Amino acid sequence: MEPLIERGHDVTIVTTLPLKDSAKRYRHIQVSVPPTPKELISGYVNTSKSAYGFLQNTLKGIEFSLEYNNLTLHDPQMRRLMGEETFDLVVFGEFFNTFQIGVAAHFKCPIVMTFTHRPMKVVNDIIGNPLEVTYVPELFMEAAQPLGFLDRVKNLLMVLLMNISFGPYLDYRMENLYKYNFPPEKYPTYNEMLKNVSLILTCSHFSGGIIRPNVPAIVEIGGIQVKPKPNPLPKDIKQFLDGTSKYGAVYLSLGTIVRSADMNSETIKIFYKVLSGLKQRVIWKWEENAPPGKASNILFRKWLPQDYILAHPNIKLFITHGGHGSVVESEYHGVPMVGTPLFADQFSNMDAVQKAGHGLTLGKGKITAENLKSTVEEVLHNPTYRNKVQAFSRIYRDRPMSPRDTAAYWIEYVIRHRGAKHMQSPAVHMNFIQLYGLDVFGFLFAIFSVIFKTLAFMFRKVIHLLFGIKCSNQNKNSSKQKKN
Repeated sequence: MEPLIERGHDVTIVTTLPLKDSAKRYRHIQVSVPPTPKELISGYVNTSKSAYGFLQNTLKGIEFSLEYNNLTLHDPQMRRLMGEETFDLVVFGEFFNTFQIGVAAHFKCPIVMTFTHRPMKVVNDIIGNPLEVTYVPELFMEAAQPLGFLDRVKNLLMVLLMNISFGPYLDYRMENLYKYNFPPEKYPTYNEMLKNVSLILTCSHFSGGIIRPNVPAIVEIGGIQVKPKPNPLPKDIKQFLDGTSKYGAVYLSLGTIVRSADMNSETIKIFYKVLSGLKQRVIWKWEENAPPGKASNILFRKWLPQDYILAHPNIKLFITHGGHGSVVESEYHGVPMVGTPLFADQFSNMDAVQKAGHGLTLGKGKITAENLKSTVEEVLHNPTYRNKVQAFSRIYRDRPMSPRDTAAYWIEYVIRHRGAKHMQSPAVHMNFIQLYGLDVFGFLFAIFSVIFKTLAFMFRKVIHLLFGIKCSNQNKNSSKQKKN
């Protein structure tokens, strides 16, 4: 939203988290929702690698997200906003909340979605993006292009699993929540609103390694969270990093959902032992008041400006959980990684990082003091990783427009052209049978079947006629010979 605010638009932002803006350049509404249950996060972390655990925790996560997103529509501030205001455009982040497209129906305005990863099923279905199973790996597939035979088999099975299991269930739940919040006697139907999404901004870019065709209504803005010119670091962090020009510094963060402090005590001891023994200084995102130790080379902070830290020239390594946003920021700034993926897409993200030579991954089940130390030292002291990620950084940044300007341009384009219907793919208005040409194949099969059967019938008749006359003549000649 920052580029739109800077261009003078009157922006209202509704979030569940606090926002800091001393200039107060926009109106912010923070709605009240319950915190994420700790048992949900621990379930992801502890069992996410098993197939059963993945399915079980995914269903729990979906249900929590649906309930969480539904509550935002019933917050008193949100109800007041919908009752008193008018808007020219609605922009919302897509994450198990597709039913909220009804907000745009309420305001009778176009809608733009944002998606925090590359296009996957939920986005492709909405905007009519083609399904390319044979060469585009699904989000959770640990595979790189080009896909080998077994990878293509696994990818197809993954797509079928998503379409057969989660797809219909999600569609059912979304439509019911839409009807509950936006009754059909007052609003367009859920399916009608799905066909009225003007634009989807995806936090991806083709240079990241996944090549696929996209319809015009999908615009890639990968790296939009990175500021071209980083803000100044807090004074204590700047001094800490500026003073380590000889050996450099290591940055450790497990993101915003999982806290470092929630790791089991043995793993925390291993990390502390290895990091406190490094020559490099370490900045560690630690969310508790009491740190795991008092090593002079480690700076513990509950909150850290990650993008600005990674932009500092003395950062030599990022130890990360492998979340998509963290990987993008690290690659943008040319910082190699050691990843300890915990759940969801983090495994495939770090698999891609390792295959690209931008770092190494260490599964949580393999974390020992010896393994962690050797992995960290390999990435720190082998220049290959840094050289490769910095070469990628130059490619990733080379664009005709910055991600922020790209997003602002296309959002304004939708506003200028009142929904930009001319960008919409015809696939949006086609059902499954029409989209994949099953009716055409069926029609042609019927035509060819009739032609084949007609030709076969005629062939049999001709053969019967020819051989029938020949046999008749042979019988007559045979009877004459007998008489003679």
